[in-house]
Amino acid sequence: MVIALFCVSLAALSGVVPASASAGTGNHGPGGVFPPLKRDLVVYYDFDHPASSGAVERDQGKSRTNLDMINGAPRVRDRFGRALQTGQVSNVLSNDDWKAGVYSTTGVPSLHAFNAAREATVMGWFKLTGVNPSPNTQTANPDDKFGAMGLAGVLTGDSDGHAVRALLEVFIVNGEMRVVALGRRVDGSASQTFAANMPWQEVLPQNEWVFLAATFNFDTGEMALYRNGKPLEGFYATAGDPWQLAGDPEPDLTTANNPRGIKIGGSFPQNTQERNPCNCRMDELMFYDRVVTAKEVWRQYQWARR
Repeated sequence: MVIALFCVSLAALSGVVPASASAGTGNHGPGGVFPPLKRDLVVYYDFDHPASSGAVERDQGKSRTNLDMINGAPRVRDRFGRALQTGQVSNVLSNDDWKAGVYSTTGVPSLHAFNAAREATVMGWFKLTGVNPSPNTQTANPDDKFGAMGLAGVLTGDSDGHAVRALLEVFIVNGEMRVVALGRRVDGSASQTFAANMPWQEVLPQNEWVFLAATFNFDTGEMALYRNGKPLEGFYATAGDPWQLAGDPEPDLTTANNPRGIKIGGSFPQNTQERNPCNCRMDELMFYDRVVTAKEVWRQYQWARR
């Protein structure tokens, strides 16, 4: 009876697919890290390594930055293991969204690899499982939708839980929702966005596992996006020099402080507010302090599908 009631409650959530629902289609295989990439892997969550409480996921990367599963965000069986289910739980003003993250106002020491970083990469497997984007619970208009769906990113060193140093997400660029890589080199300054040309619904079809990667070179200003191991064509949303790369000193690095954390499936990992939930599943989330090359992204994709 308890299990049945739980499943009924789960099914009632706004846009969230129950854990018992179909795993859907896609190319997500056994997963794992392509061996040559392991030595550079700073943070890695495969959602098969819960801490004793179950509300914390153990980092399998070298940073050992354990992840909080917020508001009971569950691990669900999907394909060859478990994945994280995120999503909007209620479509009224509340603070109960399923998401994950870590946050400290003084910075997270274990994320020191992203302190004064020259490069970064964020990548993982994602599957949309509900209606996206979600209703905006921060406005009085019931027809309002959030302007983004948060996937995964590293926060800045002065972040309120929303501002990021390196982020993979879906949000509005020039009036259209797009899959983007968003980076900020200097805390408190302008960000740059590299947006995919392909419509976001084609990048992330419903109920299909997709491997996405975003790379950031804070010295040259280059960014890139990949889908299922192949580069996505796109454009830079901000003209000029938003990262302030011109002039000395060289090389150009991110602000020299520890990030305040990581956010997954929505903003504010300290759980003080809701913004940009993603009704989706995520797995094999990887964070590197260097640019993973196009060849390496392809090999990681192939390795996970073996």
